Amino acid sequence: MVSHLLFESSSGYAIFEAHGLDEIGQNIQAVRDSVTDLNRFGKVVQLSAFQPFESAFDALSQINDVSEGIMTDELRNFLELNFSGKSKLKDVVLGLADSKLGSSILEETKIQCRSNEFVLELLRGVRLHFERFIKDLKPGDLEKAQLGLAHSYSRAKVKFNVNRVDNMVIQAIFLLDTLDKDVNSFSMRVREWYSWHFPELAKIVTDNYLYAKLAKFIENKAELSEENLPALIEVVGDEDKAKEIIEAAKASMGQDLSPVDLINVQVFAQRVMDLSEYRKNLYDYLVTKMNDIAPNLTALIGEIVGARLISHAGSLTNLAKCPSSTLQILGAEKALFRALKTKGNTPKYGLIFHSSFIGRASSKNKGRMARYLANKCSIASRIDCFADTSSTVFGEKLRGLVEERLDFYDKGVAPKKNIDAMRAAIEEASQKKDDMDLDEQPDSNLKKSKKKKSKSEDDSTAEVANGGVEEAKSGKKNKKKQKDEELIDHEDAKSGKKKKNIEKRKLEEETVADEENDVDDGTSKKKKKKNKVDTEDVSAVSEGKKKKKKKSKTEEED
Repeated sequence: MVSHLLFESSSGYAIFEAHGLDEIGQNIQAVRDSVTDLNRFGKVVQLSAFQPFESAFDALSQINDVSEGIMTDELRNFLELNFSGKSKLKDVVLGLADSKLGSSILEETKIQCRSNEFVLELLRGVRLHFERFIKDLKPGDLEKAQLGLAHSYSRAKVKFNVNRVDNMVIQAIFLLDTLDKDVNSFSMRVREWYSWHFPELAKIVTDNYLYAKLAKFIENKAELSEENLPALIEVVGDEDKAKEIIEAAKASMGQDLSPVDLINVQVFAQRVMDLSEYRKNLYDYLVTKMNDIAPNLTALIGEIVGARLISHAGSLTNLAKCPSSTLQILGAEKALFRALKTKGNTPKYGLIFHSSFIGRASSKNKGRMARYLANKCSIASRIDCFADTSSTVFGEKLRGLVEERLDFYDKGVAPKKNIDAMRAAIEEASQKKDDMDLDEQPDSNLKKSKKKKSKSEDDSTAEVANGGVEEAKSGKKNKKKQKDEELIDHEDAKSGKKKKNIEKRKLEEETVADEENDVDDGTSKKKKKKNKVDTEDVSAVSEGKKKKKKKSKTEEED
């Protein structure tokens, strides 16, 4: 049961005391009916406390934190001031609109919070009659505060991530299409204009940009000679073609132009060159913006086709809301409505026809390929629109699926399942995110880790030293053997060839033992001889003692 309500208005925080809810009933419909009647609703909900914001900037910062589910210091002080005392906190159940904010309030102030449909209906009534609860407000003050806060809040949200504004892509692709038409028409005009003077050049050079560059460089064909060959090679980039241009200039059938006409041709050719260079720069700009705004869609279908889809839909959000069937025929609306009127066949593809996948598919599989590609494009656009972090992992995986489906239609190779590819993409994306988090660690954490490593290394050296002292006490031979074994085991663990090293060690020990036996053969023989002599002497003494004992026994018997 809710005992109090927290309402965040544009002018400040307010706490309302909810009592007598049994009078209107616990049913949601009963609350909705009572909201319209202030006399009935005012008996149930009454204002308990109100804390206004200090300024418009303070209101914006407070509402930004509340929208993110963060409890500010001002809100904490306001709640503690009105709900001070342990006895009151047990009976307080605070109703609010945002469940995230309620969880943060519960963690920090131990106040029980609740957010459900019943509480939202009560807050709707508070919002409707808020001006009448606050008596100090003048007529129109609340509306001005709401309008100003709404404008500043929406402006801050728009400026939150400037790199993901898709309006730049829409304008860039429109301008790029316009520049393509203009550059082509202007290049044809340069060809027609300069062909009156040098008609053979149009057959030798087919590129529009290079033709405008040559028209500006050559100027008057009569002045072109062998001396200009090195400079002409730099412009054309081919020695044979440069020589061909010089030969054609000597035998050209074109008419002469006045100096004023040549100057106008040169100026116009320079404008065409500038437009072509600006078109290249604009394309580079579009590529960078598409990688920032829709990286997965760009990785799947390309920058130009992806930008055309976004511009035709109106925004990336609108494109993400479109189903795959709508995305498939996006750009072919005229053909669709014409087919619906005439009851003919509907179009199979729209803007995605310009994708390389549709061109590579056979004629009988183009429709199926378009439907499959539209499905993957809708997935990629939704990931780009609603994902928190931007990466090309999902787009690359989806592109691999489309490639496999193309091979399936042509060669019959079984493609991978979509769920397996998405699981692999999720794992790869999480791994990249973990790597980015590790790279963005502060220097203090790195220093701490280095200190921990140095301490562990010092401890390990101390342990080795203590072990060496104990081995010195036990004997030098054992110490050397243990060190050799430790070094060999360590190297074996690194190389992963422990068995081979153990066998080598055994062979070395056997060879060392054989060498020691060969060296000590002489000493061992001497020792054996001495031992034999000693044993013979001992045996002789023992036999003499035995004879003496026998003699003494016989004498006693006699």
